[in-house]
Amino acid sequence: MKKPTNMEELASYVSQVGKTVLLFTADWCGDCRFIYPVLPEIEAENPEFTFVQVDRDAFMPVAKKWDIFGIPSLLILENGVEIARLVNKKRKTKDEINNFLAEWK
Repeated sequence: MKKPTNMEELASYVSQVGKTVLLFTADWCGDCRFIYPVLPEIEAENPEFTFVQVDRDAFMPVAKKWDIFGIPSLLILENGVEIARLVNKKRKTKDEINNFLAEWK
């Protein structure tokens, strides 16, 4: 899982060719910590995507631009354009995330 540390690095992932999953999280978020242990499995089971974990607090202007207020939230981009989102304030499970991703492979 890629974890950008600055806007330029994040921009390079957003604009890349192919399908990218932006996973917006925050370390203080209990629902985010709930899915952290299964993120490597989700990534391994979905090799069609590049996974980028975005610290919502560190990248607040980006979160606002994409209307990300509830976390954890996922956006799927294809060639830099949003094609799908799983954005709400609810806890997400591994199965829920994998089912969501399966629709966009």
